Amino acid sequence: MSAATAAPAPPALILVVLGGLPGVGKSTVARALLARWPAVYLRIDTIEQALRESGVLIAGAVGAAGYMAAYALARTQLVQGLPVLADCVNPLPVTREAWRTVARDTRVPLLEVEVICSNAAEHRRRVETRAMEVPGLLAPTWQAVLQHDYAHWGQERLVVDTARSSAAEAARHILSALRERTAITTQGI
Repeated sequence: MSAATAAPAPPALILVVLGGLPGVGKSTVARALLARWPAVYLRIDTIEQALRESGVLIAGAVGAAGYMAAYALARTQLVQGLPVLADCVNPLPVTREAWRTVARDTRVPLLEVEVICSNAAEHRRRVETRAMEVPGLLAPTWQAVLQHDYAHWGQERLVVDTARSSAAEAARHILSALRERTAITTQGI
């Protein structure tokens, strides 16, 4: 097969986790990233809303169920050789460690990305004006975002600020980091 007719290289096998408070632009960045890098997309909002709509939860309290389902789905996809992009708040050390465990268990590299919006007025505007893409999902209020249980990251991660870059620019930055991470892993460094 000539170079001109060679099949495209398979997508890098990696787990990429986008975390950050509601309204910072995680899903917008995810869409821009997926337009350039095909991966299985696991959005916690979608999983949690499906659980709420199932009618089996007590008073609609999802708790850890959405994350537990996402970890299991990510493992399954990674074992099948498919890269995974997870889109979630990822608010606590326990959720962050669980994603790291998925990567270790499946022996794939992990790229953790914290998406922030450093402009508080812009972040508030986004929260208060956004249309929900997940049918039935209620948007959080600005007050709920401010009160969200979100711990400071103690681990190394890539930080993307959507107040300073577009979704396309953020996606390019993540892709660059993804290439570096998979190249290092491939080389065995």
